[in-house]
Amino acid sequence: MTEMLDLAFMRQALLAALLAGIAAPLVGTFLVQRRMSLIGDGMGHVALAGVAVGILTGQQPVFTALLAAVAAGVAIELIRASGRTSGDVALAVMFYGGIALGVVLIAKSTATSPANLTAYLFGAILTTSSGDLLVLAVLAVVVLVTTVLLRPRFFAVANDEEYARAAGMPVMAYNLVLAVLTAVTVVVSMRVVGLLLISALMIIPNATAQLLARSFAASVRWAVLLGVLCSVGGVVVSYQAETPSGGTIVLLAIAAFLVVNLGATVVARLRRAAHARAERHDHEHGPVCGHAAVEHGDHVDYLHDGHRHAAHEEHYDEHGEHEEVGTR
Repeated sequence: MTEMLDLAFMRQALLAALLAGIAAPLVGTFLVQRRMSLIGDGMGHVALAGVAVGILTGQQPVFTALLAAVAAGVAIELIRASGRTSGDVALAVMFYGGIALGVVLIAKSTATSPANLTAYLFGAILTTSSGDLLVLAVLAVVVLVTTVLLRPRFFAVANDEEYARAAGMPVMAYNLVLAVLTAVTVVVSMRVVGLLLISALMIIPNATAQLLARSFAASVRWAVLLGVLCSVGGVVVSYQAETPSGGTIVLLAIAAFLVVNLGATVVARLRRAAHARAERHDHEHGPVCGHAAVEHGDHVDYLHDGHRHAAHEEHYDEHGEHEEVGTR
């Protein structure tokens, strides 16, 4: 580890991974909430066309990729808002159009090679220069500050767009800001995991966080923590194992999801086994059933024939003998 930190390019790679690990899951939280998990993929494909334009014209590919991704994000939102084309169709057009244009333009360039194309598609974090790192840091700070400041509004729009519109919120404006932030995140993560794997860093830590957290705020914190651990951990593992950093980061994120999912399943089964099922219970309990209700942890028991019964899935659990506490 000490040897790795002595290398300047590895320190830059770890910092780039840290920035991507914070920004990608943070923005991805709202994409998951809006059921638009694949929008990062669509923008990544269009960003490839932007990279190709940069290579072909001799410009900085980061900036041309950023312009292309922002344009794609805004276009997707405008098409979706028009109601004439569904969001998934707009995404599909971006998917195929972006990568087709990128491949055609790169083929016309004499300044690149298949190795360069692979680096953009799957990430080449070890080639991150100090100039790239400065640009990525500025973009990541923009994403972090904007997301934190607008988090309640993004949540309201993502959770119930119709209600937010009825409440007078400028839904379209917030959707466009989120689309631009997603485009910026795609470019921030481009060097770390590659354009084809960006969506994984946005979505998988959020999927894992939802298994661990019981509230939206806790889910965001878990997603960012997991994103940072997987990104930085993936770079360390890729250095030790001599594997591509992008693929290693994504595999680490998937491994974390599988472990947490397995753990959550085991815990749920243990909890179900710890509950004694009422032998026979045809009576249906509720606020107007006529039986006393008792607060019990995060649920309500009902007193019936000297026993406390709690609804669980399609049956009732036995929670013990009657106790004269907490009745309402």
